[in-house]
Amino acid sequence: MPDGMVRAAATTGTHEGYMPGFGNDFESEALPGALPQGQNSPQKCNYGLYAEQLSGTAFTAPRGQNERTWCYRIRPSVHHTGRFAPIEIPYWKTAPHINDGIVSLGQYRWDPIPVPDQDLTWITGMRTITTAGDVNIQVGMASHVYLVTQSMQDEYFFSADSELLVVPQEGRLRFCTELGIIDLEPREIAILPRGLVYRVEVLEGPARGFVCENYGQKFDLPHRGPIGANCLANPRDFKCPVAAFEDRETRSRVVIKWCGQFHETFIGHSPLDVVAWHGNYCPYKYDLRTYSPVGAILFDHPDPSIFTVLTAPSGQEGTANIDFVLFRERWMVAEHSFRPPWYHKNIMSELMGNIYGIYDAKPQGFVPGGISLHNCMLPHGPDRDAFEGASNAELRPEKLDNTMSFMFETRFPQHLTEFAAREAPMQPEYMEVWQRLEKKFDGTPGVK
Repeated sequence: MPDGMVRAAATTGTHEGYMPGFGNDFESEALPGALPQGQNSPQKCNYGLYAEQLSGTAFTAPRGQNERTWCYRIRPSVHHTGRFAPIEIPYWKTAPHINDGIVSLGQYRWDPIPVPDQDLTWITGMRTITTAGDVNIQVGMASHVYLVTQSMQDEYFFSADSELLVVPQEGRLRFCTELGIIDLEPREIAILPRGLVYRVEVLEGPARGFVCENYGQKFDLPHRGPIGANCLANPRDFKCPVAAFEDRETRSRVVIKWCGQFHETFIGHSPLDVVAWHGNYCPYKYDLRTYSPVGAILFDHPDPSIFTVLTAPSGQEGTANIDFVLFRERWMVAEHSFRPPWYHKNIMSELMGNIYGIYDAKPQGFVPGGISLHNCMLPHGPDRDAFEGASNAELRPEKLDNTMSFMFETRFPQHLTEFAAREAPMQPEYMEVWQRLEKKFDGTPGVK
């Protein structure tokens, strides 16, 4: 294989190197007989492998929340680190990160951040836009844009702080992880668990996209409630990679993110040496085109929470640490109703990104690759053109087509980084999209 990894052969239930299902207990082996049966830690493992557990939750977490994976690897992870030396990654910021000279209170929008004409890897190409909460107590999040032009060469990364939700906007990436290989392109997402070691390669570049860094409880599928057992994101459409490993003796750099600080360590081999594994703590990819939206089929516009793909719960029931919400193609059929999102103020703060096409509430200025931020309790809604168009349109069934935008929504205020406030291409005129809204009230009854 061009990436040098030995991958498990396709077995029953796999599809092109992936196993379907969200939250399943998976098992996979890249060499026959490498995975022990009937126990987790035999006295001696086949092929001279070491047994090691990767725990994503506390040992005593309830059964439905407990996540762990047993790995059978060429070397234990204690061989994959040496002495740590601090390094600077200047554009990747972690909460709490509050700059007193920057006003985060407001409604903001940015043009797509251009990819610089320089070599940027997954690590050096990360640009933080907002931070929220506090990584030290494992609550909150950060939003980033990645700009990647170069593959990581004998270089690996893992975050002890967070899991990463990756949303590509252009270009294709390959994530070579300890548990297998994920190829990712626009209209797909990936979830990379906390503590998982991986290398990122460019399959088609330059690559640009969005990242939600989740410091809190892991992303999960939302409860459907009265919706029932189907639609929204279905578990079978999430794909987990099959086992793959490298057995390479070469000097390698491992970069670790821990409590917002970055450190490097050097080892004499590849750390991607898991030959077999079983468990439920693993990376995923998901094709956003399989998301089945539901909505109003008679009147009114439902809350945007109806479009939740994944949610990271908080300690407060019904209030998420983060919701990942998708606005994709769908039919609009509501009668005598204002169909776009309505004007509102929200206790949650909302960072949106445009993957492709036109967003119905902002037909001008919010272009693919662009970002907007509406912080908590800041009013927002359709611009004048969207309001006038939706208020006066003939209400026949209409396909909202060629559109895919998303939202990282959190219960915490999102604070702008210096990069977002001073270097990224912010649209200074964004607030003016509402200034052209006209006073229509004249004191007489009747619909105007």
